[in-house]
Amino acid sequence: MEQTRALAGPELTPRTAVVWTVLRAELDRHGGRPLTVLDIGGGTGGFAVPLAAAGHRVTVVDASPDALAALTRRAAEAAVGDRIRAVQGDGDALAGLVEPGSVDLVLCHAVLEVVDDPATVLAAIATALRPGGAASVLVAGRAAAVLTRAMNGHLSTAASLAAAPEGSTGARDTLRRRYDADTAATLLTAAGLTVEEIHGVRVLADLVPAVVADGDPGALLELELALASRIPYRDLAAQLHLFARRPA
Repeated sequence: MEQTRALAGPELTPRTAVVWTVLRAELDRHGGRPLTVLDIGGGTGGFAVPLAAAGHRVTVVDASPDALAALTRRAAEAAVGDRIRAVQGDGDALAGLVEPGSVDLVLCHAVLEVVDDPATVLAAIATALRPGGAASVLVAGRAAAVLTRAMNGHLSTAASLAAAPEGSTGARDTLRRRYDADTAATLLTAAGLTVEEIHGVRVLADLVPAVVADGDPGALLELELALASRIPYRDLAAQLHLFARRPA
């Protein structure tokens, strides 16, 4: 059986370490078997290229032709162009872009906040996964958005975010919705996925002054990892990372 190489990935930072730690555990679970990976909204390949470099085959679906062009160049520079496929499309059209039951691992990062119908996207993800396959879902956290706006003096906007059913302030908001752990987990469960882990991402990374973060990045990284799964810190993170599985 062909074996993958160890996943080096980019250098772990306080903004990415939690997600990479979960993904590496999932890859290790497969004992070095090359996986078929689907990266929805994967853009220029921040996750796709390291995964391909470790021997996995990755299909990146993204609506931006410019992002996909940058992905193709980046993949060529990393000598992994033969293991990355770029497909123009968006999450709402996913069902028509991927063969059912063909994927071991799906990445859906910063997508459910902007699509027309998150439930439809998650149903398509569940269909694309093989039985036992896993999904890495990263969404914007509502609580962090409320606190950030309040701390910056935008109290009326913070109040609107806190009260809005979907955690958006309307047409001028860059995101159509934000989540808390329960609402996100409920969506995944409704799609037939079993949520195994929930972590906070960027619990402190966006709050700590740059001089502090730059002065001791190792300590900040360790603290991010330590707080990622601990309530209430988890639920105050800028993003929530849910790791779920299609039942075998």
